[in-house]
Amino acid sequence: MTTRTQTLIILSLAATVIVAQAQTNQTSRTTQVAPATAAAPVALTLSPTEQAIKDIKNPVSWFSWGADLRIRNEYFHSLITLDPRALRAEQDYFRFRGRIWASVTPVEDVSVNARLTDEVREWLKPAGYTPYSPHSGLDWREGLIDNLNIQWRNVLEQPLNVTVGRQDYLPGTPSGLGDGWLVGDGTPQDGSWTYFLDSARFTYTLKEQHTTIDVIGIIQEAKDDVWLPTINPQHYYLTEQNEKGAILWVANKSVPEANFDGYFIYKHDEASDISPVAQFRPDNADIYTVGGRVSGLVDEHWKYSVEGAYQFGRKQDLNLNSASTAHPDGNNLVLAPSAQTGGFRDIDAFGVTSKLTYLFKDKLNNRLSFSCELLSGDNPNSKNDEMFDVLWGRWPQWSEIGLYSYAKETRIGQEANLIRFGPGWSFAPVKDMDLSFAYMALFAPQDVATRATGSTGTLFAGNANTSDHGNFRGHFAQAVLKYKFSQHLSGHLWSELLFPGDYYVNRDAISFLRGELTFAF
Repeated sequence: MTTRTQTLIILSLAATVIVAQAQTNQTSRTTQVAPATAAAPVALTLSPTEQAIKDIKNPVSWFSWGADLRIRNEYFHSLITLDPRALRAEQDYFRFRGRIWASVTPVEDVSVNARLTDEVREWLKPAGYTPYSPHSGLDWREGLIDNLNIQWRNVLEQPLNVTVGRQDYLPGTPSGLGDGWLVGDGTPQDGSWTYFLDSARFTYTLKEQHTTIDVIGIIQEAKDDVWLPTINPQHYYLTEQNEKGAILWVANKSVPEANFDGYFIYKHDEASDISPVAQFRPDNADIYTVGGRVSGLVDEHWKYSVEGAYQFGRKQDLNLNSASTAHPDGNNLVLAPSAQTGGFRDIDAFGVTSKLTYLFKDKLNNRLSFSCELLSGDNPNSKNDEMFDVLWGRWPQWSEIGLYSYAKETRIGQEANLIRFGPGWSFAPVKDMDLSFAYMALFAPQDVATRATGSTGTLFAGNANTSDHGNFRGHFAQAVLKYKFSQHLSGHLWSELLFPGDYYVNRDAISFLRGELTFAF
């Protein structure tokens, strides 16, 4: 990391500590506790500052709004190129993402929700994966409406909620579906700037049966300005192809120790009118996914989740290393002659992911976990397509390196041909702080990569940099420090290393570092 970057992060964190301490002192002086009575629980009175903020954000009963600012510095080396000698292998930049949102409730149970976002970047080194490439300096990018929907709750006095429009499906929130393994981010090309899906969602609740039924329809366009206009238009691609989909998701919580989710997902990819260059290589596909998830808390200490899915359908992948789609930069053909085609192939793929956690329930909130995941890879000797497709799950579920290192092998976040397993440990050394460590051993079920992306002269140029004679992807290590300074201020320091194995040509370590501060109003 550059000296300039280190200095900025240290100064930012130091300033944050000072501000947070001042806020803490202010709160301790002004927060009052109402006397407890037999008829009412203890209540906290907001400080004058917090009360003023609350009144500003919710001036009338039918209107509320809020905003946040996320500042990130990210540094990585060889993460996308998989080769330290490649063009612009080292990247160092700041990301400034600002968002403002509002919700209007014109009548009871009906709300209109909107959010506007922008992410300005300052490239400390020549940019490698943006339309601003290969320049350094300030990249203003564009403003985007990343949420705009109408929600109707208790439709016709029935236990039915309907949300239509641009909306999020983040895991860990009321709008999430399971752990977000296959549904979480509809805009993988812009990183974590946005993650919406243009969709209509119908949620029916069977309260006595502890069951919810979700029916979702999706129409996601690759270009960011098809449905809604942008500010300072730059015509970004949010995903590689136009996508349509349908989801049926049933969740039952009748047994606390064994919550069950079952689902059917259909995804249609259409490559027409989409630029086929560099990282935007699209595909045509009809993917059908049937899966289920079981999770729960056993004996107050053991927490687990197991999810698996099978996929069938057909796909035409322009990244396929076949004789009819050979790349001009000289990618080797790894498919058997019987498997080489420029047309559609039948899908026959599967995936399984699981995690077991022991909760110590002690003062430091110690937690030990063990994770395991298997995503099938494409067999180069088969005419079928065995590569598992994570659908709308292309977000950093377990690792930033795991997400971006697939840029040359498939696409960013298109994880497949993967076996990973290993332990994790997290604890809270002080109040509002969380420190975690993880190790993963990474393998590839197939020792060759049947896809490759890019064209000459780009960060994505060349083949997947795989050796074609090894199954060990490498040793992965992660350390993350998170701290909540106050109700309005939080931050983290994130570090990852991958020591590549014989699956890759290059064996030099791959690194990722990030410092972040988030201000919320």
